[in-house]
Amino acid sequence: MENVQIEKIKTEINKVVVGKDEIIEKVMAAIFAGGHILLEDVPGVGKTTLAVAFSRTLSLDYRRIQFTPDVLPSDVVGFSMFNKKTNEFEFKEGAAMCNLLLADEINRTSPKTQAALLEVMEEKKVTVDGTTHFLPKPFIVIATENPVGYVGTQKLPESQLDRFMVRLSMGYPDKESEMDIYKGHSYDALDTVEHVISAQDIIAIRDEIEKITVKEEIYEYVVNLVRNSRENEYVEMGISPRGGIALIKMARAMAYMHNRNYVVPEDVLDCVDAVATHRIILNSKARATGYSQKDFIETLKTSVKMP
Repeated sequence: MENVQIEKIKTEINKVVVGKDEIIEKVMAAIFAGGHILLEDVPGVGKTTLAVAFSRTLSLDYRRIQFTPDVLPSDVVGFSMFNKKTNEFEFKEGAAMCNLLLADEINRTSPKTQAALLEVMEEKKVTVDGTTHFLPKPFIVIATENPVGYVGTQKLPESQLDRFMVRLSMGYPDKESEMDIYKGHSYDALDTVEHVISAQDIIAIRDEIEKITVKEEIYEYVVNLVRNSRENEYVEMGISPRGGIALIKMARAMAYMHNRNYVVPEDVLDCVDAVATHRIILNSKARATGYSQKDFIETLKTSVKMP
């Protein structure tokens, strides 16, 4: 893909999401890398709008499911219904049968429904009454969650968090961006977002990203980052091997987006925060001393020598 198309995608997203270029770039990289995205933040900062804008500019079949305690697994994967006319059971699609699924406020639903989504994310297929139905390609989940502690929320299990390639936080806009929002950047602007590439283009991009060169020194750098994340007095659980694979994939996607056919150490470093933040669990010693995940990740990035 030429840089002009990358910039065109960013321009279209910026019509509705203002002042969040870094977040937009990371979401785009995760989509191109074949991963799922978790957006954690307070309500009202544009998480849902960002997901919808991406579905439109990437020409993806999009569905949204608002997670509440009464949402059932069948709402996600689908169910069988008896048809009296044909005297047979027919499969009724769930929300997951699309290219891009927005799982809104995922941490407000039951663990059983979360588990159903987890299986869909991992397997890219659903099985109902013994029959397997494959999801369209590409299949991407952009899930949003409110910070733990908000009314009606519950913490996602580590196994489910690890299925997300990245976790990002939108944050409040800066003063200038917030003024622009008040002047007219609203949800209505979604109607002006134009298609830039297609679902088939994304599949082709993923094939191209797989061909990007990763030298031995880069692999060693990633391994050192991952292993060092597990060997710290403040850490209960570090980055998993799946997290290391995600870091390589994100680095390849970043290289692709910067029009290179090889990965440089800076590509890896740019993605460490997004890949690591939901995979690192600090112990009670860290909590007692006020040592945060952000502190640890910054220490991790500086403690491992770049090749």
